[in-house]
Amino acid sequence: MGVAGLPGPVMDRDEVDRALARLGAEHKAVEDSLLALQDHAGRRLLEGAELTGTTRDRWQATERTITLLWTYFDAYTAALHDAREVRSRRRWPGREELAELTDRLRGESVHVSGGASEQALLAERFTLDGLVRRMNELYAASLDVVVTADAVWSALPARIDLLAAELGRTRSLAHSVGVRPGEHPAGDELEAITAELSALRAQVVSDPLAFWRPAEGSSAPGGGRPDTTRYDTAARALEDVRREIEAVLQVRQDSEDRLLRLRDVLSRADRTLAEARAARGEVLAKIAASEVPAVSGPPTALQERLATAAEYRRHAQWHRLSPLLDALEQEAEDELLRARASLTAVTAPLAVRAELRGRLDAYKAKVARLGAAEDPLLVERYDTARRMLWSAPCDLRAAEQAVLRYQQAAAETLSGPRDGRGSQW
Repeated sequence: MGVAGLPGPVMDRDEVDRALARLGAEHKAVEDSLLALQDHAGRRLLEGAELTGTTRDRWQATERTITLLWTYFDAYTAALHDAREVRSRRRWPGREELAELTDRLRGESVHVSGGASEQALLAERFTLDGLVRRMNELYAASLDVVVTADAVWSALPARIDLLAAELGRTRSLAHSVGVRPGEHPAGDELEAITAELSALRAQVVSDPLAFWRPAEGSSAPGGGRPDTTRYDTAARALEDVRREIEAVLQVRQDSEDRLLRLRDVLSRADRTLAEARAARGEVLAKIAASEVPAVSGPPTALQERLATAAEYRRHAQWHRLSPLLDALEQEAEDELLRARASLTAVTAPLAVRAELRGRLDAYKAKVARLGAAEDPLLVERYDTARRMLWSAPCDLRAAEQAVLRYQQAAAETLSGPRDGRGSQW
């Protein structure tokens, strides 16, 4: 049966004792949590850091929340102490005392001056359980700020410092091979990465909460992970530059061999073009009525660029030598192919004449084998074709027709009556 004005039925002695024991345990847990928060490394760092942005705003609010937490805890401690004092008056409390304890333990008996709002309420009233829930909420929010800031500070600055050290080594290596800002894109990229890492580290130190990615669906303090997007981008950019520097270093190591191979390829192209020019003169002298393509001169532009490459190597300008060698190697191969194609085109009439000569002699051999070598028509047509093919200049069109006439005459002659051996064309 309840008593007017009390929050529910009057508690008996056992219920009072159990409630006091539970509230005492909660008091101890809250106290331990607040002391742990007070001593947390992340909290000490936040108190001593020059904060900016999101972290500054949230930490200022969190400091007010922590102060309020202690105010709530003091009120909770006082209320629990008063309830224990009432309980300690008599071993067997009477109904009046039990009613008072019920009001203290279950009613809104905790009076807190001030509040969490900007206007600071004149007073707040809580039940002991309600005040514990409120402290737990504020504690979780405060701990989230402290834990996340500490997590970012523990993860990112050290990694940024390691990457900065690697950047320093890469810059030294780049300088040794002539890769400098304003002279090579990789040098400019190294300067950009240096500026980005400096800015990133300063921002991480002053505003760590801006680099936190909360876990979806998680309400636990510190749920999430540091946002490493900018760090990862800088690391990838540095890795790309490092590979480019290594490529330049490789050029320094094998540039002499590559220059020798380039000279050899261009020399073969020159010799092939010289052979083509000589062959063209021979074709013009020996073949009549034939269009012989002109042969270009040696690739002077490539030779000049090859000389430039040698100068780059002599002055250790590896960052300039690297792309030039790559281009020259491809162009030199193209030049050699062009020279070979020119030789093939120039000597094509001689190849045609050689094919006609071979065909004429092959048919004569067949005719002789089948016993018709003395046929007057065949002898006449063979002599005509041979004279055309072995005279200079040779008219390839007329010679080809003469060879065809000899083939036709041979076919007609050998398709007649069989010879004494019974052979037939």
